Amino acid sequence: MTLYALQKAIYVVNRDEAAMKRYLANPADFEAAYELTEEEAGALSKPDIGLLYVLGVNGQLLMHFAAARGYEWNAYIEAMKQGIVTYGPVREGLYATIGAQ
Repeated sequence: MTLYALQKAIYVVNRDEAAMKRYLANPADFEAAYELTEEEAGALSKPDIGLLYVLGVNGQLLMHFAAARGYEWNAYIEAMKQGIVTYGPVREGLYATIGAQ
């Protein structure tokens, strides 16, 4: 159920300016409220948009999160492509690669 927690954290940051400020001030403290794996917390802290995509974060959530973190559209698309190159196919969620080995 960690994908849910990761997406919930991103959803909250996207929707609540005070949450975004808490996240930016201290990502580790913000993430402590969610049951994230070490990999998820690391990806959220950096942020590593490519890894967040591969972990299965919904594109609508990720798009707004990336924009809030300063990614312009082409950089966001490229980060997702690089995520697949670096970390392999999307693991979970709507965009999971079916039949990937």
